[in-house]
Amino acid sequence: MPEAEYVPPEVWTWDPDSPVGFKSNRPIAGATHETELPRGKHPFQLYSLGTPNGQKVTILFEELLAAGFGDAEYDAWLIDIMNGDQFGSGFVSVNPNSKIPGLLDCSGPEPIRVFESGAILLHLAEKFGAFIPRDARGRAECLSWLMWQMSTAPVMGGGFGHFYMVAPVKIEYAINRFAMETKRIFDVADRRLAEARYLAGDEYSIADMAVFAWFHYFHTRNAYNGGTRFLDVLSYRNVDRWVSEIAERPAVKRGTIVNLPGEGTVRERHSAADIDAVLGG
Repeated sequence: MPEAEYVPPEVWTWDPDSPVGFKSNRPIAGATHETELPRGKHPFQLYSLGTPNGQKVTILFEELLAAGFGDAEYDAWLIDIMNGDQFGSGFVSVNPNSKIPGLLDCSGPEPIRVFESGAILLHLAEKFGAFIPRDARGRAECLSWLMWQMSTAPVMGGGFGHFYMVAPVKIEYAINRFAMETKRIFDVADRRLAEARYLAGDEYSIADMAVFAWFHYFHTRNAYNGGTRFLDVLSYRNVDRWVSEIAERPAVKRGTIVNLPGEGTVRERHSAADIDAVLGG
C-alpha cells in the first residue's frame, strides 16, 4: 500500500519526537540551559565546529597569521551541535541564532560579538585590511560572490544534504530538486572560474575562502556519503583546478582541521604550533 499523501493542517504544531526535529532543530529560539563560554588569552575568541561554515573563519584566521598579522591570533573553542552546545546561554549571547560560528572580538576596550560566517569574514578582512580587494570593482565582485555563497549553503547543506542522506524517507522529488540546484551552483562557479583565477578576479579573497569550504567538502570529502559521485562534481574542471590549488595552501590546510569532531584533530587552538603539530610541521 502506498503511503497516504500528507495533508498539511491549518496550523502547524511541533512534535518534539518527530525525526524532523533532529537534535539541532526546533521552532523556537533562545537558550535551553545555562552555560558560561570559556575565554582564552588571545584577541579573538571563536566558538565553532569544523564544518564548512566553521572552516571559512578558521581558514581566514590562518591566512591572516600566515600573512604576518600577529594580532589575528585566536582561541578556537569547540561547539558540539549534536550535544546542544549551541543552545547554551553563553553561546546564545554571542549568536542569538544558535548556529556556528560565533566570534567575540576582544581586541578593543569592549568585546564585540559577530555572528554569521559571512559577517565574520567581512569583519576580519576589513579590520586587518587583507583578503578583500581595495578597488571598487574588485570589492564589489568579492562581496557579490561572498553573498552568493551565503545563499547557496542552505541549498547544498540543508536542502541536498538533508534529503539525500538525513531524511528518514528518500523522496525522489526532493532529491532531484536540490540535486538540480546544487549542480547549477557548481556550474555558476565553473563558468566564473573559466574566466578568472579566483572568484573576485586575480586576487585571492574571502569570497574564495567562503566558497572553498563548501566546495571542498563536495569535491574531496565524498559529501553526504556518495553525494560527490551522485552529482558528478569532478566534471566541473575549472572548479577542480581552483579547489585543488587552494587546498594546497598551508594556511588552508591548517584552517580545515580546527575543531573537527574526531580523534587526532585539534579541539582547542591556542597557538599556531598546536595546528602545525597535528599536520606534522
